[in-house]
Amino acid sequence: MAKLLERICDLNDLILQGKLLEAFEKYYHENVVIQENEHLTTKGKSANRKHKEAFVSSVTEFCLAKPLKVTIGESVSMVEWYFEYTHKDFGKRKYSQVSVQVWKDELIISEKIYYNS
Repeated sequence: MAKLLERICDLNDLILQGKLLEAFEKYYHENVVIQENEHLTTKGKSANRKHKEAFVSSVTEFCLAKPLKVTIGESVSMVEWYFEYTHKDFGKRKYSQVSVQVWKDELIISEKIYYNS
């Protein structure tokens, strides 16, 4: 579990530095499946990369990212985040979200993200 804690800390540090795409490349499995709330899942690293790139390119001002709570278990991590940014389509956003990540082969194979939409 110590290795997982080390990985999640590094992943979170990259996000705090505004390196979301670098974090994605480093810590997400080729067959990753990501779901936001109850929306359809996005399968595969390539499709999820496009989604992340579109998000990053739509942020016009990144103000704050702060991990509030981090929990790890056997091949699972959960992080509660607080974010503030300005999005070109949605304007100024301030919200919390919880990311539940399942790890396989030291990479995230599955992630579900919960936030108030």
